[in-house]
Amino acid sequence: MSEIILESYNVNGIRAVERKGFIEWVNQTKPDILCLQETKAHREQLSEELLNIDGYQSHFKSGEKKGYSGVAVYSSIEPKKVVTKFPGILNDEGRVIQIDYAGFSLLNVYFPNGKKDAVRLKYKMDFYRAFRKYVAKLRKKGIEVLVCGDVNTAHKEIDLARPKQNEKTSGFLPEEREWITDFLADGFIDTLRVFNRRPHQYSWWDMKSRAKERNVGWRIDYWFCSEGLSKSLRDAYIKPEMSFSDHAPVGIVLEI
Repeated sequence: MSEIILESYNVNGIRAVERKGFIEWVNQTKPDILCLQETKAHREQLSEELLNIDGYQSHFKSGEKKGYSGVAVYSSIEPKKVVTKFPGILNDEGRVIQIDYAGFSLLNVYFPNGKKDAVRLKYKMDFYRAFRKYVAKLRKKGIEVLVCGDVNTAHKEIDLARPKQNEKTSGFLPEEREWITDFLADGFIDTLRVFNRRPHQYSWWDMKSRAKERNVGWRIDYWFCSEGLSKSLRDAYIKPEMSFSDHAPVGIVLEI
């Protein structure tokens, strides 16, 4: 048995964070698996240094629109399979990548934001429902599943600084929060809350209002694990000190 570190980070532009020292950070922290969201780039737009960080395989999924969405995984562990094509809406906009390892499947997801208008909110909810169905099919095959990424919803009042003021804001609407409740009821665990039930644990802050300085934030970045993996879970955490992005990295430690 050995411990592996898995981290997830919405970088809000992988080329932007490269200029801020992202590669040096990876080399210093050395997570075994690093999942990124909102990479905003196609593979051919990336430097050789980003594509080939020493000690890692890199896997990318991008949508058709350049400079928008996108996910990536850097892995020091040899995967059994990499999946980049999905049914229906899950294949839109470069939002999902699946890496199968011995013992579990990892789904790295950049869930849609519904704040723009009613059309995007409907898209977000349709995506949520399609994703839940996809994961249910994996579970029916007996596969243990890890899900990480920017879910774009705070689950409970403890997960954002100003719940009352945001009751009618996408990201904290009843139907969005209910989806997380239902997903957990399918047999998943919100890993951070196993180890840390304290308030004021946030992973995203509005930079325009300098909200991070006051810790007026939202916890919208998650690691969910299927219940069969819970016995392997050793830690879960947020790294709010990181400032490459308006998000913070979130991580877990598994013993496998």
